[in-house]
Amino acid sequence: MLHSKIRYVVAIILLLMCGVHSVAQAIQEDRSRISRANSEPENWLSHGRTYDEQRYSPLNKINKENIKQLGLLWSYEFPTSRGKEATPLMVDGTIYLTGSWSVVYAFDAKTGRLLWTYDPSVPRELAGTFCCDVVNRGVAFWQGKIFVGTLDGRLVALEAATGKRLWSVNTVPEGKSYSISGAPRVVKGKVIIGNGGAEMSVRGFVSAYDVDTGERLWRFYTIPGNPAQGFEAPELKMAAKTWSGEWWKFGGGGTAWDSFAYDSKHDLLYIGVGNGSPWSHIQRSNGKGDNLFLSSIVAVRPDTGEYVWHYQTTPKDSWDYTATQHMILADMVIDGESREVIMQAPKNGFFYVIDRLTGKLISAEKYTTVTWASHVDLKTGRPVENPDMHYGSEQAKVIFPSALGGHNWQPMSYSPDSGLVYIPAHNIPGVYRQDTEFGVRKSYWQNGTAWVESSLPEDPKSISDANEIIYGELVAWDPVAQQAKWKVKFPNVWNGGILSTAGGLVFQGNAEGVFVAYEDSTGEVLWEFNSESGIIASPISYSLDGVQYVAVISGWSASYGSAAGTLATRSRGFGKVNRLLVFALGGTAELPPEVNQLKSVDPVVLTYPVDEEKAAKGKSHYMHNCYFCHGDNVVSSSSIPDLRYLSAGKHEIFSKILLDGLFQSAGMPSFKGRLTEEEAELIRQYIVRKTIMSFGSKDKVSTP
Repeated sequence: MLHSKIRYVVAIILLLMCGVHSVAQAIQEDRSRISRANSEPENWLSHGRTYDEQRYSPLNKINKENIKQLGLLWSYEFPTSRGKEATPLMVDGTIYLTGSWSVVYAFDAKTGRLLWTYDPSVPRELAGTFCCDVVNRGVAFWQGKIFVGTLDGRLVALEAATGKRLWSVNTVPEGKSYSISGAPRVVKGKVIIGNGGAEMSVRGFVSAYDVDTGERLWRFYTIPGNPAQGFEAPELKMAAKTWSGEWWKFGGGGTAWDSFAYDSKHDLLYIGVGNGSPWSHIQRSNGKGDNLFLSSIVAVRPDTGEYVWHYQTTPKDSWDYTATQHMILADMVIDGESREVIMQAPKNGFFYVIDRLTGKLISAEKYTTVTWASHVDLKTGRPVENPDMHYGSEQAKVIFPSALGGHNWQPMSYSPDSGLVYIPAHNIPGVYRQDTEFGVRKSYWQNGTAWVESSLPEDPKSISDANEIIYGELVAWDPVAQQAKWKVKFPNVWNGGILSTAGGLVFQGNAEGVFVAYEDSTGEVLWEFNSESGIIASPISYSLDGVQYVAVISGWSASYGSAAGTLATRSRGFGKVNRLLVFALGGTAELPPEVNQLKSVDPVVLTYPVDEEKAAKGKSHYMHNCYFCHGDNVVSSSSIPDLRYLSAGKHEIFSKILLDGLFQSAGMPSFKGRLTEEEAELIRQYIVRKTIMSFGSKDKVSTP
């Protein structure tokens, strides 16, 4: 009897152990779901769909043969028209995405029904202390949770089914102008997040947090701090030998504000590191040393943040040539040998193919106009700089690419079918000269260059000339041959991210407000949709009940869209309504008619007396404080107000708006402590002068 009881208890224990094993196995399977994303191509589980960030969909029901049947199925109009940069996720029938001010939205992926929203309540008055606009590039999903980084530096976990907040942690030091605009990644139960703010004198780092509790598990600093305070890790002691002077007083930069990728086979997390603070290598580091790990790809262990290897794309960077741009992992045959590679087209204009296990350079060639360097030496892995590219304070230099890069944050895509990488590139020169008035000031844009010379000249011929040399391209790049197979040229820059599919298609939205499908091997335009608003975000494709969908967010602003002024207004898609657009074969929905809002210039402003000397001085203050949001030459191409249309009443209270924060709740920060009453008046004089120059007489009315 006793033995039978023992056998019974043992049997129960074995059953329980089997049950525990099954539960543990189920948990492990769920934890590795993104690693197996190709087994469920109907979903879009992570920022780049898969850990390798290829942005390629294996779905093919929408293809070259039937693409002309693609039509709008449903759309959602966002409540704000600020820039939209997010790549949506689609998980088990629900779309998750972010809009302006880090607000999270969840939609029924079939019907477009809004399921919930979460507003992290980012203080609107902080908008002027961050780079660049109030944008966000998306969320991460893991085990029924949604994770979002907020503009003011928090990491928030939400319940995916309801949007209920589960936990929130502040990821950045208090009182510093850090920001988050990039999408988190989740690897092995850890939420990985970086930050922005290099231009605001901060020190970059990447952090990992526990998905369930929000506990910080590790932090990897991308540059060394003050050596007198010790080093957080051995690699920082090594990196400090490549710096000079007292760089930590400037912050140093190196913020990892966008791209990550993960190799689950070799358990390596790849971090894209940004520019220095200030930009000039002379100001930042006495012109000495490579300044690791600025402008680098760094591989670390995701469990600990332990350094493994790095490759620096731009040693001693002086031009804001970040390596935060999209990174793609792929396996390919090069010179008859199978190689596991990481690919990147960073700002500096070269396309890199690197061994992703060792960090050794395989190849690098120019994918856009480049004048700062002639080539990359494959033996040393270093760029060969053209003479005299490190500018000083005497004479401004025009250099390709500009600080906006040959390619910026808009993601590229790799198709294993065509073997091509599709790059949303642009051709923009930059004007560089050291700012002789540079100094560290809290919450102040301080890259150390003379912004006044970045301004477009006022004469029509100069604007016409600029139109000829500034343009965008979709470049289909062969990473093995290291050359373009085909290109599509656009009349404007700042076009959208890319999606490639097994249907032989490449999707991209552009600044003209057109969403386009191209043939992947030739670049032939197969289908177009007038989205009305320009598109900078990346599309996705998903499937439900056997139906394939394509989704993209429209909304053109941020960075170039806000700052480029007259050049940006060339785009037909600026300043319009922002929407989530979802397409399917046979879709017949239509967008509501466009509403043209006529803006009139106050005749009183056009007759204001202008002090030319004050207006000339005001240009410098405008460029240092207002330019990045309100546009070059006081021409706004975004939803941020065009200051030429300020009423006489607002001119009367201009100092209250600028210094006292009268419109802080609308996102206009106070510049008290940064500008004096006298400087505010200089800026106002400059705005009046530009208004009169633009419209000429009190009888003229403009439609922007």
